[in-house]
Amino acid sequence: MKINRSKESIYQLLAQVPDPEIPVVNIIEMGMIRDVIVTPEKVEVFLCPTYSGCPAMDMIESMVKEKLLASGVLNVLVTLVYKPAWTTDWMNAQTKEKLRAFGIAPPVGKVLSKKSLLANETVACPQCRSENTKIKSMFGSTACKALYTCSDCLEPFDYFKCI
Repeated sequence: MKINRSKESIYQLLAQVPDPEIPVVNIIEMGMIRDVIVTPEKVEVFLCPTYSGCPAMDMIESMVKEKLLASGVLNVLVTLVYKPAWTTDWMNAQTKEKLRAFGIAPPVGKVLSKKSLLANETVACPQCRSENTKIKSMFGSTACKALYTCSDCLEPFDYFKCI
């Protein structure tokens, strides 16, 4: 069946697919959609996981297919891409602010090397914005986050690690 959809309209539909672990941001804002190819026969969506082994990938793939199928795109192919590896550098300032407002400290700075992960980062509390925080665990509610506590407001919070 012929698809009468533009690449732009597919991106608009994909912007309605939330990250299942962080529902205040969508998969476009997270930088997970690397490309979309629209042909008369199908729509192929190239999806990059935020973390290798991310347990939400099956759900995200299903959500992408459901969203496009519900909009009349009958032949949807989701292709997972791993190169280049996803990076927090693909998030813009608005996405990072949405994370903070949701209670997750956004990634700080740019990814320089895996060796420096969390080594020299000052992580501000998303609740009170204090920088008087301490890491409690390299892993928070998901593998892509670390668990911190704020020494001023005493709240625990996730920090979305620079990857």
